[in-house]
Amino acid sequence: MKWELKNRLFAGLVLLISVGSLTAADSANVTDDDGTTGRMVADMVSSRHINHPDINDDISTRLLNRYVDVWDPQKLYFSQADIDSFRQSSRQLDDQIRAGNVKFASTVFDRYQQRMGERASLIEQLIDTDHDFTVEEEMILDPDDREWSKTEAELSEHWRKRIKFDLLILKLDDTDLAEARTRLHKRYDRNRNLLRQTEAHEVLELYLSSMTHCLDPHSSYMSPQTLEDFRINMELKLEGIGARLKYDDGYTVVEDVIKGGAAAANGNLVKGDKIIGVDPDGPGGTSETIDVVEMKLSKVVEKIRGRSGTKVTLQVKKEEGGIEDYTMTRQTVKLTEQEVKGEIIEASSWIEGRSGRIGVLNIPSFYRDFREASRGGDFKSTSRDVKKVLARFREQGVDSLIVDLRWNGGGALSEAIEVSGLFIPKGPIVQVREPDNAVTPYNDEDPDMYWRKPMVVVCNRLSASASEIFAGAIKDYRRGVVIGDKTTHGKGTVQNVMNVASRLNLFGKDRGALKLTISKFYRVNGDSTQNKGVVSDVVLPSIMNHRDIGEDSLDNALAFDRIQRAGYLPFSAYVSDGITRKLSQQSASRVVDDKDFQKVKQNVERYTERKNRKTISLNEQTLRMEEEELKREREEEEETMKKASGNDDEKDIFADNFYNRELVNISIDYSEILNGQRTAGK
Repeated sequence: MKWELKNRLFAGLVLLISVGSLTAADSANVTDDDGTTGRMVADMVSSRHINHPDINDDISTRLLNRYVDVWDPQKLYFSQADIDSFRQSSRQLDDQIRAGNVKFASTVFDRYQQRMGERASLIEQLIDTDHDFTVEEEMILDPDDREWSKTEAELSEHWRKRIKFDLLILKLDDTDLAEARTRLHKRYDRNRNLLRQTEAHEVLELYLSSMTHCLDPHSSYMSPQTLEDFRINMELKLEGIGARLKYDDGYTVVEDVIKGGAAAANGNLVKGDKIIGVDPDGPGGTSETIDVVEMKLSKVVEKIRGRSGTKVTLQVKKEEGGIEDYTMTRQTVKLTEQEVKGEIIEASSWIEGRSGRIGVLNIPSFYRDFREASRGGDFKSTSRDVKKVLARFREQGVDSLIVDLRWNGGGALSEAIEVSGLFIPKGPIVQVREPDNAVTPYNDEDPDMYWRKPMVVVCNRLSASASEIFAGAIKDYRRGVVIGDKTTHGKGTVQNVMNVASRLNLFGKDRGALKLTISKFYRVNGDSTQNKGVVSDVVLPSIMNHRDIGEDSLDNALAFDRIQRAGYLPFSAYVSDGITRKLSQQSASRVVDDKDFQKVKQNVERYTERKNRKTISLNEQTLRMEEEELKREREEEEETMKKASGNDDEKDIFADNFYNRELVNISIDYSEILNGQRTAGK
């Protein structure tokens, strides 16, 4: 459900304070120079995207629809007349962009900002209106199921129902009606305030990304600001104070303090603190403390960011009410949450009557510090960290391995290849089809196997891209068993991040980068993972099997296809149809009697029923009954999901819960089957 306005470009960003600009906000109007960036992006898309698309009238029409939806996904601000006026340009946007004109981006944004201002009085009036909450009426859930408003009366009616629903939801939380009205006034005032802080680079990024998303879901334009955040996530390090921030009720709030960072060293900044002022230069500098209350999160971060060794002063409102100034020296912070981790568990302590030492290898992402690697220095990478964990497992006599790729959205292709190669002696890991249809196999050239004992790989519907390369290779080589949701995410495309401006232009403008789909990858058996993903050998019940969260649910996703099988030799002794069939049967016999897995089944049935609903009641009594039932169901679902996720305790990479216990059971079953085969063969 899309109840709130679509998140603005950085609105929900987890901020890892790093180097950035400290200049004042620019106008949100794009410039002729931004048009140059747009033209360069269009040229790169046509020449380098895997499909070599023409930026033509078809793309133009789709771009218009996607870009309008970015700003007004609920169809609450624009009218049909606005849409009609935009559509006069529907077959011209392609020509404009290729000519270096991106002013349509500002045209839509300016109109949206205008309409938001015009709707303000209506919204305020409706918030203060005495609504009749006993009337039997409904609101359409999905805006795609209704047209744009043709008259002011239609639009006012949509707003009446929306505000009534907002008030109802607050009332159902036992909020006094007067307080509910106060909160809504603040909410919509804040929306307008945040919109006024939108900058030109955000407008340009949304516009050009709307164009690239017409080609596939993963190609996008990244402004210089977004590119820096992308590098931080890939390199697992940042220069700054080391804090995660969020926007809450007009304040920048500390969500977490990262170990090893400046904030942790200072010792005063804690979770829940509200940053109300920032002096970017600290004591003795040329700047002054800037009031950041009601300032959008991305702009607060720009003022806090800075190079390692420089100082920053934060004015902080403590939860108990006092205000303190904290001066910190920015430094390089290593991010450890997304790095590889290993844990050894004794099966007997988890499951009565079962024995064995099981190593859990948790890989949250496939990261690589490309910049440091290119310099020839000691760099951070997934494969290096996996080797360290596997070496420890061997030294400590681990019997079998669980590789946990749940929620791993991918990362560097080179790392997926190197990590896969640690488990096979030699051979192709993945095949990549280039834009000219040439197919290149990427091989593991290292004959050493860093793990020779049994292994299982755990995936879910959010295991994507590089995770699917790894899982596919393990499955195709019959090196191990894949367990989890029915299939993985289904992202079988490769993106390359390319600077829009030439790297040779050292003193020119930074025009950001284009993350562009340049090729598709295929398993060594010839199958693409695109749309279909990697199917599990043993499927466990999960509500994620029924949610529209896979690649096949995304707009403009590329199609599944096959190419010729690569030349490789599978480990036939490790996995066979008979082995996977027996593992599935043994697992199913346990799952059917497990009360927690039965709750998962019930949650799935309720979710499927909710998913098909088209409207929601605006009658207080009816909605209260529905919401109370829904709340119970969601709490139960969340508790079950939490138990199943392995994240009951954030510090525990593999929590003792019903889902993970079944993974341990399957892992032991697998080892016993293989050991039985070896014994029988002697």
